[in-house]
Amino acid sequence: MTRVSAGARIHVGFQNLSLSHERLYGGVGFALDRPRVSIEATRADSVRCTDTLVAEYATAACDLLDVPGVDLTVTERLPRHVGLGSGTQIALATLTAVAETYDREPRVRERAPALGRGGRSGVGVATFERGGFVVDAGHPTTRFTTDTPEDGSWTVPPVVVRRDLPESWRVLLVYPDADAGRSGETEDASMRAAVERADPDLADELAGILTRRLLPAVAAGECEPFGRAVTAFDRRNGTWYTDAQGGVYRPPAGALVDELEASAALSGVGQSSWGPAVYGITDASRERAAREAGEAALDAVGVAGSVETVGVANAGARVE
Repeated sequence: MTRVSAGARIHVGFQNLSLSHERLYGGVGFALDRPRVSIEATRADSVRCTDTLVAEYATAACDLLDVPGVDLTVTERLPRHVGLGSGTQIALATLTAVAETYDREPRVRERAPALGRGGRSGVGVATFERGGFVVDAGHPTTRFTTDTPEDGSWTVPPVVVRRDLPESWRVLLVYPDADAGRSGETEDASMRAAVERADPDLADELAGILTRRLLPAVAAGECEPFGRAVTAFDRRNGTWYTDAQGGVYRPPAGALVDELEASAALSGVGQSSWGPAVYGITDASRERAAREAGEAALDAVGVAGSVETVGVANAGARVE
């Protein structure tokens, strides 16, 4: 039996959405140790799995690897469409489980496009591979226009920065009871509209935050400057999507961010991807206070939900 387990990721944002620049997208994010997806696999003569999404990815993986089938059991599930990158982690964990079961190389970076992953951001693929804090190079603008390319017709953007984060850092996750984040055709339409309207000057602002604030804080392992830079990058990045999500942050994430920004337990806050999950940067010494701040924010906004604190991950998926 093969067991594959992969953690979630925070997507802080994209470096550029304007077609006026040479490269489009360019994801920035980092890996979490949980929540996780865990999948167990054994050889079979067909694909057998009660989870329909995993079964879909397994069928595609069997075709890619030219193997007859696999019996899969999902023992841990990532929350879907909350902004934590569940789609990519589930797809790559499934591919890896099938490959390892048949003693094949998964080659996730090469095969991710055939599973429909890595088409915009390469952060999810990179964190599955090695964890850590990641910045990817994006795609050439001449290759990626506002039209959505067919699955398998791109390559996953290369990693230009990958750094470990201090083991003492923690991430607050606040899950408000709200509609799921955008995905599939809805996400494609929203991204296409954002690219068509994107202000090229905003990309220059984001580049300054990334190079002069965020990357130095990562290199120095300084939690407070890192959190402040993440907040600035995330908030400016949200400007790309004000029309699509009704503001810099989608409701109720915006109100939660406002509440959390006032907490001394957190160094920085933001909305991961399309949300509705909100995250905060803290460390082990403030972990309890960070959870209390998350619960207080939900109460103040008048929204039900849940809260947890998790660690960062400096390694990729686990294979046993």
